[in-house]
Amino acid sequence: MGFYNPLRMADQSGDTRTPLVSVIIVNYNVRELLLETLAALYASTGVTLEAIVVDNASTDDSVAAVKTNYPQTQVISLPANLGFGKANNAGLKEAKGRFVLILNPDVTVDADCVAHLADFLLLRSDVGAVGPRLVRPDGRPDKAARRGFPSPATAFYRLSGLSSIFPHSPRFGRYNMGQESPDDTHEIDSGTAACLMVRRSAIDRVGFFDPDFFMYGEDLDLCYRIKETGWKIFYVAGARAVHVKGQSTRQRTGRMLFEFHQAMWTFHHKHYADDLPAFVNGLIWAGTWCRWLVFSLKAMVLRDRRISA
Repeated sequence: MGFYNPLRMADQSGDTRTPLVSVIIVNYNVRELLLETLAALYASTGVTLEAIVVDNASTDDSVAAVKTNYPQTQVISLPANLGFGKANNAGLKEAKGRFVLILNPDVTVDADCVAHLADFLLLRSDVGAVGPRLVRPDGRPDKAARRGFPSPATAFYRLSGLSSIFPHSPRFGRYNMGQESPDDTHEIDSGTAACLMVRRSAIDRVGFFDPDFFMYGEDLDLCYRIKETGWKIFYVAGARAVHVKGQSTRQRTGRMLFEFHQAMWTFHHKHYADDLPAFVNGLIWAGTWCRWLVFSLKAMVLRDRRISA
């Protein structure tokens, strides 16, 4: 159960037509998971919210199912699959909440998860975004919930295997924040847009998701811009959600492997390339696409949709 927060209660006691939290869910052909996500969301306690489902031209009757089962949900039907960032931007244009929860349709929040995240933002005006403890269905932590930015150094540590050899090192394990316990609330560079609550005023200052990212990397980029403006980003251990992970992307493994590596190069080019010599940027470009080639060949040979980057 979420703890009592007089700031949240004061917010709820005002204009009830304005939700404290707007929840944006981008869907693509995962109807049953989407319905489970909405069921858990509407069972949330202690916070007023609105849900906006943005559908990327699904063909599995997702839109009809939402309208039938959860008519209180606002649905935006896009004419084509525009990608994760552009679809979220369509939802952001309609969101009315003081906070915005970006939520994947394969994530089910605990009953007090949304309230915990909102409480943290209400109590900490210096924080621009927060993410919960994300776990996989078998209880393993989802490492994407706590990340450092993928700088050239952290990319090297991952590619060289140093991050796996020294997962708890503040230097080598920084990308997945291995130096911090997942049981403790702590500051991070970035959470994951699978479940990330962002202060609306922060979004208004730094802008929406960058449309240059089709899928992957757009959450890292948004968090990078938020931190550049002086806000902090936190992992909130007391908020919990379960992430099935990868159900939409595994429908087209080859395309998603390409988009993942394209996003990593886009992030590097946008935030780091100007400060590095052309030779180093060339090495990073080559390393990125060699990695894509290896993963793509592995997926092709094994014909395994479970392979992810």
